[in-house]
Amino acid sequence: MEPAQAMTKPEQSRQGRLLLVDDEENILRSLKRVLRQSDWLVETAHDAESALEVLSTFKPEVVLSDFRMPGMNGVELLTRVKTLSPLTQRIMLTGQADQQAIEEAINRSEVFRFISKPWNDAQLVLTVRSAFEQHALLAENERLFTLTQNQNHELRELNAELEQRVAQRTNLLSKAKRDWELTFDTIDHPLLVVEFGELKVRRGNRAAATVAKREMVAIGDKPTCHAFLFGRDTPCPGCQITTGMKEPHAAEVQHDGRTYVGQLFPMEDEPVAVCSFRDVTDERSLTRRMVESEKMIAIGNLAGGVAHEINNPLGGILAFAQLMQRDNTRTPNDRESLQLIEESALRCKRIVESLLKFSRRSKAEDRRNFDLSRCMDDTVVLFRAQAKKYPRLVVELKLAQGLPQLYGDPSQVGQVALNLLQNSLHALPNGEGRITVETGTADAHCYFKVIDNGCGIPEENLSHIFEPHFTTKPPGEGTGLGLAIAYRIVEDHGGHFVVESSPGAGTTFTVMFAVQPGGAS
Repeated sequence: MEPAQAMTKPEQSRQGRLLLVDDEENILRSLKRVLRQSDWLVETAHDAESALEVLSTFKPEVVLSDFRMPGMNGVELLTRVKTLSPLTQRIMLTGQADQQAIEEAINRSEVFRFISKPWNDAQLVLTVRSAFEQHALLAENERLFTLTQNQNHELRELNAELEQRVAQRTNLLSKAKRDWELTFDTIDHPLLVVEFGELKVRRGNRAAATVAKREMVAIGDKPTCHAFLFGRDTPCPGCQITTGMKEPHAAEVQHDGRTYVGQLFPMEDEPVAVCSFRDVTDERSLTRRMVESEKMIAIGNLAGGVAHEINNPLGGILAFAQLMQRDNTRTPNDRESLQLIEESALRCKRIVESLLKFSRRSKAEDRRNFDLSRCMDDTVVLFRAQAKKYPRLVVELKLAQGLPQLYGDPSQVGQVALNLLQNSLHALPNGEGRITVETGTADAHCYFKVIDNGCGIPEENLSHIFEPHFTTKPPGEGTGLGLAIAYRIVEDHGGHFVVESSPGAGTTFTVMFAVQPGGAS
């Protein structure tokens, strides 16, 4: 037997360990000569006892043993190898055609292959390589089997834990159901338990009973939910209860000019849903106006600062224009130009004053009773002067006479109308089209409308038009402050905007002012 040596690093990188057992030294040398060309670490033993000693330290994946050896023969050796290392592949080398020995080797030691003497070198290498592959396959199978066993054990533990959690969850759900039953009648929003399919009301809370003006603890005739709350003959638009909804769903219902939001929750164990309805009309209106009011705060501060900065040079322009008009040597053309400069400066001054008033809110002394139609007439005069360069623009007036007096600052209201007119002009391609200014009364309100047949406002922009710095005009042609300022002025006068627009069909801005007794608005 060759002495066993510690594996060096090159040996550790080899692809397998092979043990050769034969009592003839020449055969061992021949076997090593043939097999050393492959990447295997090879050990040898001259008898079975020595082979068993090497087996415990070398731990080969493949053992190739001769059949005829003194003492323990090859069959007995390979049988012992099978017992000590079941995965080690066993190859029998024999020079005799001993059928009984082959049968005994198969039955007792379950050898992998037989190799006859003399052997074929290529066949020998191929057989040993196949044995290594078989060992790798069995080792992998054993690894996977062990892994499966461990996973099955973990799975059983997880299943036990899951069952425990399911039991706990069931208890929690039972308690939650009891809590829901106790709190159902204390919720101040109308709640209905509605059956899938025909939408029959099975039960409702006290709030629903108050709205419906009937007893809801137990309903005998089971009316439909839409008929019960909204007096509708058909289900509400977007209702999913008819199809047996599986997930919570929100629905919005318009009824008699009011907006109702319904939250629909399916029950887990029965084909019913819990429906909660809430009238959000006033809440949405108030929220929208509060949000828009907050947006105006920043622009108010900005307008005040800008107005102060402009006012100083504007005063100088006005003063110099007036002084130059006093010069008697001026030609009539010069005087006319200076007059236009003075009028333009005065108009700018009025706008700046409006901005200053807007930024600090109107004071009581700045306000008075005024006629809305007269205010619109004056505003259109200014607008027509600016729109002279658009010969194909038609400006139409439909001013009602005898309107109730409004109380406020007519210059600020006129500035709102002028801003709307300028926006309408920008909406007309090449300034060609019609703009109509209309006044009238409706529902205790005085109103004025600015109507154009221009390009209209896309639906996605309608909710943003009053935001500061929002504009769809090209860069340099708009700051996005006009409608923001107009909104603040109208709100300060107790009014509100109504905007109607269709892309390609034009836009209508309606400004409503409430009329109060005594002329105050």
